[in-house]
Amino acid sequence: MRGRLSGQTESLTVRHKSATVSLLLLAAVAVLTAATAATPATPTPSAEEVAAQLRDAATAGHDVAFSWVSELTTRFGPRPAGSTNEHDAAQWAAARLKALGFENVHIETFPITAWVRGPEHAELVAPSVQPLVVAALGESPPTPAAGLEGDVVIFPNFEALKAAAPGSLTGKIAMVAYRMVRMQDGAGYGPAFAARADGPGEAARRGAIAYLLRSAGTDNHRIAHTGTTRYIDGHVPLPSFALSNPDADQIERIAALGQTVRVKLFSGASYVPDAHSQNVVADVRGRDKSPGVVLIGGHLDSWDQGTGAIDDGTGTAIMVAAAKLILDLPHKPRRTVRVVLFGSEEVAQPVAPFFAFGGHSYRDNHMAELPTHVIAGESDFGADRVYRVALPAAVANSDFSREVTRVLAPIGVLMGKDPAEPETDTGPSVEAGVPAFALMQDGTRYFDIHHTPDDTLDKIDRQQLDQNVAAWAALVWLAADSEVDFRPHAAAAAAPQMR
Repeated sequence: MRGRLSGQTESLTVRHKSATVSLLLLAAVAVLTAATAATPATPTPSAEEVAAQLRDAATAGHDVAFSWVSELTTRFGPRPAGSTNEHDAAQWAAARLKALGFENVHIETFPITAWVRGPEHAELVAPSVQPLVVAALGESPPTPAAGLEGDVVIFPNFEALKAAAPGSLTGKIAMVAYRMVRMQDGAGYGPAFAARADGPGEAARRGAIAYLLRSAGTDNHRIAHTGTTRYIDGHVPLPSFALSNPDADQIERIAALGQTVRVKLFSGASYVPDAHSQNVVADVRGRDKSPGVVLIGGHLDSWDQGTGAIDDGTGTAIMVAAAKLILDLPHKPRRTVRVVLFGSEEVAQPVAPFFAFGGHSYRDNHMAELPTHVIAGESDFGADRVYRVALPAAVANSDFSREVTRVLAPIGVLMGKDPAEPETDTGPSVEAGVPAFALMQDGTRYFDIHHTPDDTLDKIDRQQLDQNVAAWAALVWLAADSEVDFRPHAAAAAAPQMR
C-alpha cells in the first residue's frame, strides 16, 4: 500500500504527477497533430506507439480512476442491486460520463427481485454459550421471528454433504467447513463458490433446517464473507449463513472434543420482488463508418457490508479511466470503445438465467448488434496489478499478440498460453459469439476482503490501480484501432465465473 504523505508533500506530488501526465498526453497530441500536417518527414505514429504513450501516461499518475472510485464509494457507500444507492450511483455515473465527454451515454433498466439484509445474529448454545460472527448469505430467507435452533452436522467439504443420505439431516443444521485455498489467480474460489451457491439446496434435500458455511475467504479475521446462493423452484430453501473463519475453527475444535455443537440463528432478511437494476452505457465513438465495438465493463452494484471499493468500484474506475485516456487523444480509434457499468452482478434471481442478470440484459438489448462486437472483456477482480493477458485463440501467435506483448511487458504483463475465458457480465455476450479477452490480476489478497465489511477505499494500492489503467488503455486501444478479426477459430466459451 502507498504510504500517507504530509498535506504539503502530497499536494506537491499530485501537482507533479498531473504535470507529468499532461506533458505525456501533450506529447502524444503533438506527434499526432504533426502527422496530420503537410510535412512528409513526420511519419504517422503507429498504433503500437500510441498504445505505449497511453501506457506511460497512466503509470505517470493519471488520476481519473482513483477519483472515480473514491467519489463513488464515498457518495453512495454500499450499492446492493435494486437499492436506492445503486440507482443513485447509476445516475451519478451517467452524469460523470457525459461530463467527461463520452457519447451515447444512457441507462438501460431491467426488473429484478432484490434481497435486503435485516438484523441477524447467531450464538453457540451448547456445550457453552458463545457469540458467533455470521452474515446471512444473499437471497436466503429469514428465520422465524424467534429464530431457529439445532445441532450442527459438520461436513469437511461440499462433496461430503452431497454424499449424505436423504433424511440424514432432518431437524439439523448442516455446516460445510471447506477452507478456501489462497491462489494468485483465484482458483480456490471455485469449490467455495459451489458450496455457497448450491449448499442450501443440497442441505434442504437431506432435511436440514438451516445451512452454515465457512466463509468463502482466505483471511483469518473475525468477519464473515457474504455472497449469493441459488434459487430452486423460485426460492432459496433454507436460512443460510457464512461463518467467520475463526468461528468456524471454534466449532470444529468443539466437535473434535467429542461434544455436540448446538447453535441458534436469526435473520430478518426480506425480498423486494418488483425492484429494478440498470446498466450504464457510454461510448468512445470510433472514426470508421463501418460498425465495430470493443466492449469493456465492470459492475456498479456491490454487497451491503462494505462500500464495494475493490468489488467492483475499482473495476468500473479502471474501465472509465482507460477509455478516457483514449477519448482524449486527437486521433480516435477505428472501432468504437463501449464502456458498460453493469447492474445486479452480485445477486441471483428466482428465474433463469439465475446469475449475471445485468450481463444477460445487455446481451438481450443489443442482440442485433452483437455481430459487430469484435471483442469483450471486464475488470472484476480488485485493483492489484495485472500480470498476464489472455487473448482469443484466433490471434494466438499473431502479429497482434506480439504487438500486445511488446507494449505490456514493460509494466510486468506477460502473454498467457491459454485463450481467454468469459467473466460474469460479459459472459452472456461471449456465449452469443463475441470473443473474450482478459487482463488477469494478482488475486493473492483479494479474497481476504471480498464480500466483507473490509471492502473499503483504503484497501486500494494506487500504484497498482494505475498499472491496471495502463494495461487496459494500451490493450483496448490496440484492439480498437486494428482491423484484426478476433472471431475465426475462437475457443468454445466456458461457463462464466462468479465474483
